[in-house]
Amino acid sequence: MNAPKPATPPRDLTQLKVEKTCSRGLAGWLGQHRLSLAITSYQSGRIYLVGSDKQGRVSFFERIFERAMGVVGNAQRIYLGGLYQLWRFENVLRPNEVIHGQFDKCYVPRNAQTIGDLDIHELGIRKDGRVVFVNTKYSCLAELSTTHSFKAIWKPNFISKLAPEDRCHLNGLAMVDGEPKYVTAVCKSDSVDGWRERRRDGGVVIDVQTDEIVCEGLSMPHSPRWHNGRLWLLNAGTGQLGWVDFEKKAFVPHAFVPGFARGLSIIGNVAAVGLSKPRNQRFEGLQLDEELKKRDAEPWCGVQIISLVNGDVLNWIRFDGDMGEIFDISFLPNVKHPMMIGLRTNEIRDLITFESEIPVEAGAA
Repeated sequence: MNAPKPATPPRDLTQLKVEKTCSRGLAGWLGQHRLSLAITSYQSGRIYLVGSDKQGRVSFFERIFERAMGVVGNAQRIYLGGLYQLWRFENVLRPNEVIHGQFDKCYVPRNAQTIGDLDIHELGIRKDGRVVFVNTKYSCLAELSTTHSFKAIWKPNFISKLAPEDRCHLNGLAMVDGEPKYVTAVCKSDSVDGWRERRRDGGVVIDVQTDEIVCEGLSMPHSPRWHNGRLWLLNAGTGQLGWVDFEKKAFVPHAFVPGFARGLSIIGNVAAVGLSKPRNQRFEGLQLDEELKKRDAEPWCGVQIISLVNGDVLNWIRFDGDMGEIFDISFLPNVKHPMMIGLRTNEIRDLITFESEIPVEAGAA
């Protein structure tokens, strides 16, 4: 009788070696537009804040948060979904203030709400400031609950009950005017893990407010984003960035990207698209394989900045080594050189800032 194989020990996230390269024009482009990027990778448990420093170089600031998934943020606040918590970070610096002589934003973890392992995917911030998230395990949209793991606020019509079964692989969320409006799902399955057999053409986009399916026939769609009157998304199974033709309920390709596309952020007339290398059987049998062979291309792990005008790649970031997947991306406008306080450094104990309602009194004579 064969002895059972020893279990693979969990990887030590702190020991992963990741090589980073980028296009020559990236630092100048980020600095010129006063932009930074937040990039997550659940496989490596990393969040990267990518900006530009005073010397005109690209700055990569990384922190470890286990299973870093959905990220959404701005110059003041970042939300991040993790393995079993939803994190809120606040920038503690005032305008024109810097820390360590260089960083113009310092995001500090101020709250980590324990929600359990919901396979949390993408996030959105309502106009009243509440965070909404895709609860993929329970096939629904959810909000935080004061008492419980989550408060379910919407599920697709074809999902008959809330169950921890990842039936349709609900994954992406588009906010419109500060409210959840569109979601993506890999299929319309109502059985446990049923989406895996529908990856090639079962994908749908659903209007949350009307329950209507507004686009179908997609291949593993991800990351819907509303921008300038158009719904953009990633048709990951074909490796394409494109948009939805609501009249035809069809996807209109705009640009091919060499990798499994997941994670999208749009500002002005450019989109940042996350690319991952295919892994195990999850991505096999998709049109993406055929498209890569046709172009004699190897799949990337990284980010491409793509023009929404003509589909050209304007800038790029590439990750190699012990990292093969990107999950989500968020542009951070008006942020040039950001940093984040991590959980594994003394800084989280020593960096103390405060506000006060106590009037300032003159010193004793």
